Amino acid sequence: MKNVTVIGLGSMGATLARVLLKKGYQVIVWNRSIEKAESLLEDGVIVATSVASAISASEVSIICLSDYKASISILDSKEVKQALSGRVLIELSTGSPQQARDNELWAQENNVEYLDGAIAASPLQMGNSEATIFTSGSLKAYKQSEQILKCLAGNVPYLGEQVSAASSTDLAFLSYLFGSYLGFFHAARILESDGLRIDDFGSMIAHVSQVVGEVIKYESEVIQTGTYDNPQSSINMCMTTVELFMAQAQ
Repeated sequence: MKNVTVIGLGSMGATLARVLLKKGYQVIVWNRSIEKAESLLEDGVIVATSVASAISASEVSIICLSDYKASISILDSKEVKQALSGRVLIELSTGSPQQARDNELWAQENNVEYLDGAIAASPLQMGNSEATIFTSGSLKAYKQSEQILKCLAGNVPYLGEQVSAASSTDLAFLSYLFGSYLGFFHAARILESDGLRIDDFGSMIAHVSQVVGEVIKYESEVIQTGTYDNPQSSINMCMTTVELFMAQAQ
């Protein structure tokens, strides 16, 4: 059994530990609140007494906390940095592109192979084919941890050695996702106002998502190449729809 260390046992961190256990890994965990760690004992994890001892037990450590600030506050001690030296650290906390760059610099100063990651999935989806983890940073770290990551998510694109790529891609994805949420919540009110079922609409959206994806793919190519001479819809036509939104809302 190969060892993997998981630091942080919130909803996502605990899920990562359970998935890795099911995939045949020996999982060593540490959490600031020991109660969360104890809940995983019956699943077969080993609870470390300190961050340094948890990291020393594995060649690859995953840290998954609320944000990068919390992550560095746990890792930036003499004992932990010594334990991490020469090992792989996968950062799966939430952070900005600049924080990813700062983390990489910190890792280089402490001889740590650093892989920045961003999870684009819910805890319930982890371990399944639809889950995605964006990664970027040390190619050596990615190769060494690739099989571990692919146990956690069916889609684990490596976006290159530019360490900020995963975080930027994640923020871009979330921008699209949150915009979709706002659109859906408004859609729910439109349907409710006419006595129509919202769950039927949700099923329909799931069915046509591939079509929407093709539209986004086309527009992404337009922007990337700067080829704006063949619009699929005019601004005037789009404004007609916006006027309908306003009229219906009133």
